[in-house]
Formats: sequence, C-alpha cells, structure tokens
Amino acid sequence: MKALLVVAHGSRRAESNDEVRRLTECLSAQANGIYDQVQCAFLELAEPSIPDGLRNAIRAGAEQVTVVPYFLSAGRHVVTDIPAEIDVVRKEFPNIDIVLAPYLGAAAGLTELLLQQAQQI
Repeated sequence: MKALLVVAHGSRRAESNDEVRRLTECLSAQANGIYDQVQCAFLELAEPSIPDGLRNAIRAGAEQVTVVPYFLSAGRHVVTDIPAEIDVVRKEFPNIDIVLAPYLGAAAGLTELLLQQAQQI
C-alpha cells in the first residue's frame, strides 16, 4: 500500500491548518489509485506531527510513504528539519520505504501557475 503525506509548516490559525487538510482531501479524491491514502502532517503548531503522520500511515498498512513538503523555498525546514523528522521514523520502521519528494517550490509548473494566479484579478 502506498501513502502520500503532505507536510506543511503549521499555523496558530486553525483555519490555515484546515485549509491544508482540505487540500489533502482533494488530493485523495484525485489520486485515482496512485496512493491508497493521502494525509497531511505539520512541522509545528498543529497536529499530527510529521512522525505521527508517518506512523499513522504505516499503522494503516502503508509499505511506502511519499512525503511532499508543501513549502515554496528550500529553507531550513525543507533542507534540515523535515528530513530529520523523517529519519526518526525510518529508524523505527527500517522496512518501510519513506521517500522525500521535492518541495512544492521546485515544481517546474510553478511559474506558469503564478502567472495564472496573477491574471485572476
């Protein structure tokens, strides 16, 4: 079973965290069998944490978990913090394939998307 875990920063503002949760619901609906489960986790300020999100996916039967950082730039969180959180769970579950995908800001289509958004006014 494959799982997708979307990792966001987390916010003190509950509505912002709920927005990420709704995004993962939409992703799940569009996954078309690519991923058996799609969930989100947060680096800080919201639950579940990244380790808990990974553990939840594994306990639900995931043999492979792809982690996608929902971040726009390769700052400390993307380069250091998220990989460190993933490594905690890799040590607990060495037989589970946990893959770190490129962060959102590295997506080739991002510039086109930004131009489309700018034209929405």
